[in-house]
Order: sequence, then C-alpha cells, then structure tokens
Amino acid sequence: MAYAVHFAATMLACYLTAQVLARSTWTWRSPRVAIVCWQAVGLALGLSAMGLPMALGLSAYDRPTGGALLALANDLTHGALPMGVGTFELAGVGVGFGIGAVLVTTTVRSIHGTVRAQRRHRDLLSLVARNDPAAPGALVLDHPSAAAYCLPGVKPQVVVSAGTLSLLDRAELAAVLSHERAHAQERHDLVLLPFTALCRALPWFGWVRDAHERVALLVEMRADDKARELHAEAPLAGALRRFAAAGHRITPAGALGMGDRDLDVRVQRLLVSDRPPRVLGATALAVASTLVALPITLFLS
Repeated sequence: MAYAVHFAATMLACYLTAQVLARSTWTWRSPRVAIVCWQAVGLALGLSAMGLPMALGLSAYDRPTGGALLALANDLTHGALPMGVGTFELAGVGVGFGIGAVLVTTTVRSIHGTVRAQRRHRDLLSLVARNDPAAPGALVLDHPSAAAYCLPGVKPQVVVSAGTLSLLDRAELAAVLSHERAHAQERHDLVLLPFTALCRALPWFGWVRDAHERVALLVEMRADDKARELHAEAPLAGALRRFAAAGHRITPAGALGMGDRDLDVRVQRLLVSDRPPRVLGATALAVASTLVALPITLFLS
C-alpha cells in the first residue's frame, strides 16, 4: 500500500506543480526551462496514473511495482497466486496496463493524424505554392489573409502567404522566417505531441488541457527568443502587432503558426529585456526531476 501512496502523492505533486507553473510569469523569461519542466510533469503524471492501480493490486507482494509485476508474472506462470491477490487485485493491474495502452494508443493516433494532415498539406502546397525571392527558403501561398507557419517533419517547410508579404516590411519578414525555422530546428511539434496525447487520454483533467495551452504558448516564446538572437526585438514585435491587427489568420492542421497565441503578451515580453531567472529555473528543474524519478524508480525496482 505504501507504493500506491507514493504514486498518489506524485500525482498530487504533479497537479500542484502544474498549478504553480501555470500561474508563474518567470516561465516567460525562460521558456526552454519551463518546457522541460512541463514535459517532466506530463511524464510523471502518465507513469503515476499507470502505477497507482497497479500498486494497489500488487500490495500483497510488499515490494516496488516493477519487482511486484515480475513476481506476479512468475506466480501466474506457475499457477499459484499469493494470499490477497484475487480478481479485484488483478483487475487493478489490468487497469494500470489499460491506462498505459491508452497513452500509447493516443500518442500513436496523434502521430498518425498529424503526419496525414502534413502529407495532405504538402501535396496541396506542391500544386498551389510558389518560390519567391522576397521570402528566401519559404514557399509563398497566394492567399490574402496573414499566414506564416512551419510544416514540421523530416523535411520541414516554412510557408508564408501573399497577404503576409504585403503586410510586413523586409526586417519584420526576416524575423518571422527565423521564428518559423526555429520551430523546425527544435522540433516543437514533438514537444507538443505528448500533451496532445495526454489531453485525449485524460480528458477529465482540465488542468491537462491547460498544460497543453501553456506549453503551446511557451513554444512560441521559445521560437521568438531564437528569432531575436538573429534580429532585433523591434522587427519581431512589429510583425506580431501587424498579425494581431490583421485579425483572421490561417494555420493548417499539423502546422505551427506564427500568429496563433497571445500576441499581445508576446509583444510585451519582447519589449521588456528581463534576464532568465537562474535560481528559480534550477529549482523548478530539480522539482521536475524528482517528480519523474520517483515513478521510474518504483517501476524499475
């Protein structure tokens, strides 16, 4: 039972940590560290959600979950279960494996759906998009609305609309292209994928959906930081303002768009040059590492 308490405590700690991360503004100053913390919280939550029913079902073995599972497999092979392990306990173990199967299945389905959407959009781009010297390294889509997005994958593609070319000046466009290339270089699509899967696997946790939204915003902020390493803050902030004023923006399924999230917050952040909070970031990483370490240790012991 003690190991079940450990898993339950980890789930509670994940919830509390997620609440703190969601309400903290230091994460905006250090988005890369915050993203790692969110990933750790998501991983710890998934493992603990699997481990809790397993630990309850295997409490009769009085050993960590990994060792208890091996002992159960051995007992099942020999057809002799210990006292205290019956149908109800085996059902708990089955629920744990079921949660794991749901997590894996939803992740695979998310990957499959995203890859299909990206493939369809690439096929469409091959028919309607064009190269333009005004947007080097990007494809231009003849559409009047403002659009700038990265279609990630093994061969990522940056796409801008004709409306964007007319909306932005040269410096702003260069900053936007750097922003989109940052999404491709750091594979931000893979960063978001586990949170999409968690939303589908654990839909009754509202804070899991909030976590997805927070990480999506942090991903945009991280791409903003990469862009301003090559360009001044003013062109990127100006581009965000123009996207906000343009109103309707298009970003297809499976893509990461420049002007999708909290543009005003991102503009204010760019214009305020605060240093990353090293002490807070290190503390958050330590807490996140501890959250992940506990369920992993119980499964491997």
